[in-house]
Amino acid sequence: MKDYGRRGVMLAAALSALAGYVDAVGFMTLGGFFVSFMSGNSTRLGVGLALGEWMQAAIALGLIVLFVTGVVIGATVARRFGEGRRSAVLAAEAVLLLIGAGLCTAGWREAGMAAVVLAMGVENAVFQREGDVGVGLTYMTGTLVRMGQRLTTALHGGPRWDWAPFLMLWVGLSVGGAIGAISFLHFGVLALWTAFGIVAGLTVLVAGAEARAQGG
Repeated sequence: MKDYGRRGVMLAAALSALAGYVDAVGFMTLGGFFVSFMSGNSTRLGVGLALGEWMQAAIALGLIVLFVTGVVIGATVARRFGEGRRSAVLAAEAVLLLIGAGLCTAGWREAGMAAVVLAMGVENAVFQREGDVGVGLTYMTGTLVRMGQRLTTALHGGPRWDWAPFLMLWVGLSVGGAIGAISFLHFGVLALWTAFGIVAGLTVLVAGAEARAQGG
């Protein structure tokens, strides 16, 4: 994380918060399925198969396939425009969130949630490096493991604060989830428009920073 600088860490934390927000809205809309946390959906798939609850298993599997498809889309955009052009991946995510929010608002919640899952898959390519995920933004298990590893290093005389960025990612996701749940209770699926607005704003800000960097 330290290789991304302060702005990169702040962007990553903001996107993790967004993922938590969207996942909470999706979780409450879909009745207990996730739009960004595929470990949870994988568990639901296994439980559904074990109990013979075929519809539950089918929904979980469908969400997983959509998420992986989103990852492929995001990775393709990153390769096409250059992995340093984070704004291109953010723009793709914003478009998918726009479609998802629009479809949900029109009453087509299943189709809208499908677009949202694609968007969450795309988000993981924002920090892509050499074809691999540089920072996991929509899932926290690996982040917590890395935080624990950096804490261990600090306790044994290594860099004292290398664990802090990973804590920021986790806090961002958790706080974003809480805000997303509250927003859903007040606005229902209309809460997705806020997510679109945030990603659209981040796209403009990041594109501007990239333009200034190229000009400088």
